[in-house]
Amino acid sequence: MRRLGNALLVTMLTCGLVVTPVFAEPSIDSLKKNKEAAQSEVNSLQEELTDLMSKISKLEGDLIAKGQEITQAEEDLKDAQAKEEEQYDDMKLRIKFMYEEGDSSFIETLMSAENFSDLVNKAEYVQNVHAYDRDKLNEYIETKKQVQDLKATLETEMSNLEALQVEFEEQKDTLDTTIENKKDEISNLDEQIQIAVQKAAEEQRKREEAARKKAEEERRAAAARTQQTTGGTGNQGTTNRPTSGTSSAPTATNPGAAATTPTTSGSTSVSGTDTSGSSGGNTSVAQKIVSAAYSQLGVPYVWGGSSPGKGLDCSGLVQYCHAVAGISLPHYSESQYAGGKKVTTPQPGDICWKPGHVGIYIGNGQMIEAQQTGTNIMVSAVRAQGYARYW
Repeated sequence: MRRLGNALLVTMLTCGLVVTPVFAEPSIDSLKKNKEAAQSEVNSLQEELTDLMSKISKLEGDLIAKGQEITQAEEDLKDAQAKEEEQYDDMKLRIKFMYEEGDSSFIETLMSAENFSDLVNKAEYVQNVHAYDRDKLNEYIETKKQVQDLKATLETEMSNLEALQVEFEEQKDTLDTTIENKKDEISNLDEQIQIAVQKAAEEQRKREEAARKKAEEERRAAAARTQQTTGGTGNQGTTNRPTSGTSSAPTATNPGAAATTPTTSGSTSVSGTDTSGSSGGNTSVAQKIVSAAYSQLGVPYVWGGSSPGKGLDCSGLVQYCHAVAGISLPHYSESQYAGGKKVTTPQPGDICWKPGHVGIYIGNGQMIEAQQTGTNIMVSAVRAQGYARYW
């Protein structure tokens, strides 16, 4: 009866083991494959981001050029309007004169003809004078209309480019977020791989230790059997020793040695980059840059604008501020950033840069920038991916 109960208990335990799910931990190879797949995806996203940043950079150049075309069209429109007004004033004087003279000048001109041929010539002259006035007036009206149409077309194109810029910026933000998430995934996989490697090394050490103990037990058992077999033959005093060349205790594997050395995280210092917090430059020049930026607060944002006090875009503001300090820069954010000394800890007077945009750092995590159409130059929180210094 007792045997039957034991058999039943064993059967129940066996069934319990069968129905209990066992989840195998992922192998090192599968973790590495997952990491390779994630890294490949990050590389692809980085290429997509690089291509998008190039598009943003090119788009900035197009916006600057289009803004300058609009500014020129506005100047042309003013000139056309001035000429139209001038011609209109001249026409009013002519009409007034003809009214006051009661058209007698026209009749007198015709009556003063010496012969029929002279009469025809004088009549044609009077007619040409009036036709000339009409033609010039129509010409200026047409010029004004053409300039107005051009300005409207340019403004439409500018609006489309600005919409494209917003779309690119949104795509870039999405890619940045996706890449960061993938990098976190890779970092997590790295940790899992390290844990799996260490665990595998520990299991290997335990197996080797168990094998060593088993080999030692077998050696002792063999020695005991040999002693019993040869007992009484005079070999009782002989000590069994391991044969020459055989290690009595294999060395256990160091679990830490098998683990892959983790890569040190953090940024790498780039040649030409100042990683210190000190200014390392001419602070009086930097102050001139900052003061010039403050002087433009409230000035309207104008694409391609380079007129201090009237209208500036982001790179136009940075160009002007450095010009005040005696530093010549191009009117293009990418070139402004590329030409400066890269710094990781910004100081007042440095350029704050992100693809397609620049501003002037003024300290305490703030910058002065010409942000976008419809706004004035303002103080705002820093939004930057890099910093450059010219002072």
